[in-house]
Amino acid sequence: MIATALLVAGKDLRIEARSRVLLWQVLPFGVVALVLAGIALGPARAGHSDAAPGLFYLVTLFVTLLGVNRSTQIEGASGTRSSVATLGLDPAGVFLGKALALAVELWAIGAVLLAGSVLLLHAALAGTLQALPSVAVTLGALAAAGSLYGALCGGAGTATLLPAISFPGFVPLLIAGERAYHSALAGGALWQWWLISLVALAAYVGLGVLLYGVLEESW
Repeated sequence: MIATALLVAGKDLRIEARSRVLLWQVLPFGVVALVLAGIALGPARAGHSDAAPGLFYLVTLFVTLLGVNRSTQIEGASGTRSSVATLGLDPAGVFLGKALALAVELWAIGAVLLAGSVLLLHAALAGTLQALPSVAVTLGALAAAGSLYGALCGGAGTATLLPAISFPGFVPLLIAGERAYHSALAGGALWQWWLISLVALAAYVGLGVLLYGVLEESW
């Protein structure tokens, strides 16, 4: 299963590196969305670090939806699904690989958005660095959840169905991540928000390992 996961993750990341969709479309969208969200708040609030966690995770939600849609398109490309079936790859490993590849992409974009939060929204650098582990866990949970919801939506209607289906599952993760980031900036306790993100990460990974094969067969 681990070997399959690494194989699938490497395949997805190589495709992304060649297509450069992440670099030329998703990343600029995230940066522009962060800037526009700050402008929408107005100069009175956008310059305060209290606004940074919420804006960061709001933009992260949009980026995650784009990333999941892109990941599902890769899997639904002509011949890809039949090739995976012919190779007899473990569905659990395929899920873990796709979730890992999406997590790596979200971590890369998240690092840029965090830098933008510090530079543009005046979030404290020390607090942002302290929030890095919680952000990594939350983005990992979003990647696992997104990979599962992407498989649930299937190939054809992913762009339409994904936001409606995934939003109820993403909301607790976004709230926990925002609260953890805010607590790091304010010097408060992080453990309760960490716990929510870690439990969600474990739950979505477990569900994906168990159900991904069934969802694949329904496509």
